[in-house]
Amino acid sequence: LVGTRGTIRDYTGFNSSKDAETVRKAIRGIGTDEKTLIDILTEKSNAQRQLIAKEYRAASGKDLKDDLKSDLSGNLERIMVALVTPPAVFDAKQLKKSMKGSGTNEKALIEILASRTSKQMKEVSQAYYTVYKSSLGDDLSSDTSGDFRKALLTLADGRRDESVKVDEHLAKKDAQILYNAGEKKWGTDEDKFTEILCLRSIPQLKLTFDEYRNISKKTIEESIQGEMSGHFEDLLLAIVQCVNNTPAFFAERLHQSLKGAGTDEFTLNRIMVSRSEIDLLDIRAEYKKHYGCSLYSAIKSDTSGDYETTLLRICGGDD
Repeated sequence: LVGTRGTIRDYTGFNSSKDAETVRKAIRGIGTDEKTLIDILTEKSNAQRQLIAKEYRAASGKDLKDDLKSDLSGNLERIMVALVTPPAVFDAKQLKKSMKGSGTNEKALIEILASRTSKQMKEVSQAYYTVYKSSLGDDLSSDTSGDFRKALLTLADGRRDESVKVDEHLAKKDAQILYNAGEKKWGTDEDKFTEILCLRSIPQLKLTFDEYRNISKKTIEESIQGEMSGHFEDLLLAIVQCVNNTPAFFAERLHQSLKGAGTDEFTLNRIMVSRSEIDLLDIRAEYKKHYGCSLYSAIKSDTSGDYETTLLRICGGDD
């Protein structure tokens, strides 16, 4: 079930007007009281933070997000603003940011579009239009090309089947279609891969990938790596990873954002905030399993100050 494996859930005994007042004092005082802001915002769910923001506006006539922006700076500002942004709007903004300017951040586009459910994508597209007055599909279209574009647009449409029922006959058929379109063929029929990987339900794809291995004696990943290239290959592999194990997919992304010189805060913030009420507990378990240290300790050794405190609160504990 979505939302049962998060590190953050609804706070019991929540009082939005009291919290809004405390937040207002923390921002209004001489020098911002970051500790209080962090305490309040990291222990409430996003829905509760929206209510705090509403009360804040009613009491002060100002937008909480704007006040956080003008009072904080750097990474702390970015993560605090992320926390008070509705999830669909946050995704929309991340997508826009990935397409802005000269280069496209394909990694971020892939991560978001490969991992969200149809329902989430419909909400994101709606939020995108509300905020930017342009359609997500149009913007993706003008920013990408070829098979990569086709697959992104299919995902952005939010047409993936969401049913949990699995059709064994269809899995065999799809596996054979994928085999014929790739391994068996001179040249690859990319459209078939896009169609099946972007539209079938997650449980259905799990079974299809098992069938695929029976037919081709290879994993679907091995075939994609052998047949595809570039961003299209990256996107299909991300979909396969999410089908097989979404938390492991995010654990790997987090590991990449934390290892080596310099931290990729853009990715770190996005995953920590967007998965905090969905599956961050599972992501933590996968992180520990694959990288031999806890996500908590990795964040601790890579960040500092109030920013570190905020991330550790969202992380929720050491494994």
